[in-house]
Amino acid sequence: MSRTKTLYTCRECGASFPKWAGQCADCGAWNTLEEGVAVAQKKALAPRFAGYAGDAAAAIRSLAEVEPGHTRRSATGLPELDRVLGGGLVQGSVVLIGGDPGIGKSTLLIQALASLSEQMPALYVSGEESAEQIGMRARRLDLPAEKLRLLTETCVEHTLALAVKERPAVMVMDSIQTFYSEQLQSAPGSVAQVRESAAQLVRFAKQTGTSLFLVGHVTKEGALAGPRVLEHMVDTVLYFEGEAGSQIRLVRAIKNRFGAVNELGVFAMTDKGLREVSNPSAIFLSRHQQEVAGSAILVTREGTRPLLVEVQALVDQSPLGNPRRVALGLEQNRLAMLLAVLHRHGGIGMFDQDVFLNVVGGVRVTETAADLPVLLSVLSSFRDRPLPQGLAAFGEVGLAGEIRPVPSGEDRVREAAKHGFSRILLPEANRPRKAVKGIEVVPVRRLSEALDILGQ
Repeated sequence: MSRTKTLYTCRECGASFPKWAGQCADCGAWNTLEEGVAVAQKKALAPRFAGYAGDAAAAIRSLAEVEPGHTRRSATGLPELDRVLGGGLVQGSVVLIGGDPGIGKSTLLIQALASLSEQMPALYVSGEESAEQIGMRARRLDLPAEKLRLLTETCVEHTLALAVKERPAVMVMDSIQTFYSEQLQSAPGSVAQVRESAAQLVRFAKQTGTSLFLVGHVTKEGALAGPRVLEHMVDTVLYFEGEAGSQIRLVRAIKNRFGAVNELGVFAMTDKGLREVSNPSAIFLSRHQQEVAGSAILVTREGTRPLLVEVQALVDQSPLGNPRRVALGLEQNRLAMLLAVLHRHGGIGMFDQDVFLNVVGGVRVTETAADLPVLLSVLSSFRDRPLPQGLAAFGEVGLAGEIRPVPSGEDRVREAAKHGFSRILLPEANRPRKAVKGIEVVPVRRLSEALDILGQ
């Protein structure tokens, strides 16, 4: 018998090495090499799927000779999912969706597939659940499942052989970590199996024009499990997020070749499945019965959608030598920087104060437009003085104390006016060209001007 050869494969980039090392020499990631068995394989040709139009013959052409084709989109029956996908499901696209266990990935996709099955052939392939379990969920959600086809299989080659006969227009693979290829002898879920299985599925989707959903597991850090190359192979990467104990679910687009990235879809989990939330600002805003210190309203932007969220701050005397800076939903390092700007250009120091910051509703705000509302909420809590009722704000604060503009300022002003806010604080460069009915626009150039206007 020939001696078995052991290889160590990086789960981030897929590179293989004969010996284990703490750091991958190719991508530089630490502690990502996993042991596996090297199997001698004959190089297999890429399969061609009979009955479908194959790829066009390879030829070098001028870019001017390439005629842009019309992108055909199909509505999934869930408007919020269509928004995240860029307006609907594109024919031949591959979508990878990941999230924590039990967050609702399978529920979301079976709802979308049941709706799509009314207008096109649809196939749900499950490698984790039995057919009875999926049927019980469909009946509990009252889904129209007469035309939805179901398959329980974990072998990629068998799945594609059946899919060629079934000829679905849209297909779900739940989940990619449970599938394996017969060309490899490693266990399902390993780096090589995930990469090879995904490659065959993507090739099938592109050659046949089948829209494909891949469900992916996530690591304890929240990133998609498996090789990093998996995200590069697909057209769209979606993350399904939600706070424990909350009914609100957020679907965020991290990569999208057919639409805007960082687009956000908001759902509510009910006993009948996921229901879209058409006006998420109403959920993320806390209408207090009386004025409360430490609360400011931020007009942020997620993809193409303006969104109003509440930023809450709590400033308290610190018993520690090093005061704490805690930020939930915002970057903690940016909070420390903003406090330094407040001291340097506002004359207000918080060296002996603990500062806690939170974005209501579990929303993660990554844009710099939150700088001005963050400082206003922190100062309001520090002074124990509520901000004026009906006030909203947005704007980036620079290290020199200037208030810098942010994109789509006029859309943010209209969104605040639509929700009944009567006053908005914004950068001078974001002043609307035309007055917006029902709201007073207060432009500022520097942080000191904003503090003087609010009397803080």
